[in-house]
Amino acid sequence: MKILLIEDDILIVSILKKSLNAKLWLIEVAGDGETGLKLALQGAYDLIILDLSLPKKSGQDVIKEIRKRNLKTPIIILSVKSEIKDKKKLFSLGADDYLTKPFICEELIMRIEALLRRPQKIKEKNFKVGPLFFQSKKNIFYYNKKELYLTKKEHNLLLFLLKRKDEIVSKGELLEHVWSYRTNPNSNSIETHIAILRKKLQQKDGTSLIHTFPGRGYKLGLKKISNV
Repeated sequence: MKILLIEDDILIVSILKKSLNAKLWLIEVAGDGETGLKLALQGAYDLIILDLSLPKKSGQDVIKEIRKRNLKTPIIILSVKSEIKDKKKLFSLGADDYLTKPFICEELIMRIEALLRRPQKIKEKNFKVGPLFFQSKKNIFYYNKKELYLTKKEHNLLLFLLKRKDEIVSKGELLEHVWSYRTNPNSNSIETHIAILRKKLQQKDGTSLIHTFPGRGYKLGLKKISNV
């Protein structure tokens, strides 16, 4: 999962990055409202955490612009303001949740997970392709009924491919959803991680669940269908 954190408090950023990274979530940070808005409009994020008091552009203006563009990305507001009238105004502008500072990271994580469950209406909480199984509740992959040990990047990459199983996913989509916007598009990082995952998902007959389509992208599935 990819989260945009728009917050100028360095201490809060440090604490949140540590806590959210522990969940294997990719976190990108913007230290002011203008940068945050630009990233929100250009990048593909599963969720936005937005502080209200920001330099250059207020959090209130940021959320206005995001919703004006008809972007449905869930937004959690962080603010020292705790009055009902302030919360009511932000919800009317399009906020999905509101957390008053100071807050407990564990509560923020619970709210994030609840928000992401709500709009998606996932028909299946678990995903499966052949011997590969992902248990959503535990956030763990299993291969041939054994837990599959992955790095954070490998985990996020495989999960994205799994949710798009039997579809060809382009390198551009992987850069947008799994890698950081700062990643050089000419980097071979994706190819390297795909090669590692392919080895970890190698089947008894020597084939892998990950298939490469030159010039088009990658697909996770039991068979490589040439006419896809």
